[in-house]
Amino acid sequence: MAIGTQDDSGEVLAEINMIPFIDVMLVLLIIFIITVPVIKHSVNVELPQASVERVQDKPENIRLSVDAQGQYFWNDQRVADEDFAARLAQAAAMEPQPELHIRGDKAVRYERVAQAMAAAQRAGVRKIGFITEPAP
Repeated sequence: MAIGTQDDSGEVLAEINMIPFIDVMLVLLIIFIITVPVIKHSVNVELPQASVERVQDKPENIRLSVDAQGQYFWNDQRVADEDFAARLAQAAAMEPQPELHIRGDKAVRYERVAQAMAAAQRAGVRKIGFITEPAP
């Protein structure tokens, strides 16, 4: 049994019918033409402008600094990793609870800052902020 069609001379013609392929491609092209603008402009959001106000540092706020080597400094005093969780728990138990302001060196691994935030969350610290430098 031969694949294809036979003409009057008895030869088998092995041609691919391109019409269904072209129809499918045109349908896909129409689908992409319709869906691309929907994907591109799905949600219009106006982002808020960031203010560069200087935050007043209250004496009861805790300044946690993470230097480039990943060491923690509690109000400019070096604190060991073992004592860090205990200090956070002590601060979380205070009334009113002080704010934790984290200052991370831009060369420090993000992991160390994330560990500090996770430890603060486990201790029950409710207010955490990040201190950054304003752009020039």
